[in-house]
Amino acid sequence: MRSCLSALLLCTLTLFSAAAAAAETLERIRDSGTLKLGYRQDAAPFSFADSEGLPAGYSLALCEVVAKAVRSHLQREDIKVEYVLVTAETRFDAVQSGEIDLLCGASSITLERRKQVDFSLLTFVTGSSVLYRKDGPANFLDLVGQKVGVHGGTTTEEGLIRALQEAGIEAEVVAVESHDEGLRALEAGEVAAYFADRAILAMLGRDAERPENLVLSDRFFSYEPYALALQRGDSDFRLLVDAALARLYRSQEIGRIYQANFGNTQMSDLLRATFTLQALPE
Repeated sequence: MRSCLSALLLCTLTLFSAAAAAAETLERIRDSGTLKLGYRQDAAPFSFADSEGLPAGYSLALCEVVAKAVRSHLQREDIKVEYVLVTAETRFDAVQSGEIDLLCGASSITLERRKQVDFSLLTFVTGSSVLYRKDGPANFLDLVGQKVGVHGGTTTEEGLIRALQEAGIEAEVVAVESHDEGLRALEAGEVAAYFADRAILAMLGRDAERPENLVLSDRFFSYEPYALALQRGDSDFRLLVDAALARLYRSQEIGRIYQANFGNTQMSDLLRATFTLQALPE
């Protein structure tokens, strides 16, 4: 009996300590005077380094809205924003460890990832697709025996492998370290196609050296709901983040942020519906 009580007490203390550690984001920001935003330099137009090496992108713009809400909540206009570079492999570890307070990138929500971190309201909805060369395979079924590029360490890589298996296609999956590397490999003919979220592919194709030589598939192979990631169990900070996003979605500003980052690419009906459904009232 005593051993059982000891084990129960130890378990309770462990859970309490974990919850307490995870619930200190706003206190940490107040004490340090700094909000740490994680960003990637290879996930344009969501999160990237611009021509001057500065953090930029759609997700960064949303995080800047959150930063204003943090300053208002803490009544501290002197709260600074520090941008911390992360990669596809390190981003969630950085959230868990407290190295960053909020992950501003192209991160899909999955149930497995929710074991590690919490997520905000949805910030974008897209799906994986394929970018081809005009002189190469014309559709997914033509990829038999070909090399297909994909950003390694992402849900998109898992989706590509699954899609190939389900279609019975034997192709070589080539994992690259960045979308820019994938585009270069595609343009050089080192891979026959490049697999990524369609919104990212549209921007890659637009910025290619010879965009007229590339074709973007209309087919979606997955559903990718994006959100901002934060420490698990911190309900106060998550509520603040969600409230800031909901207010943004109730305004016209979300349209301006979209246009500033996606240009003339028309907003999908699904994305419009996502913003409407998440424009929660106060």
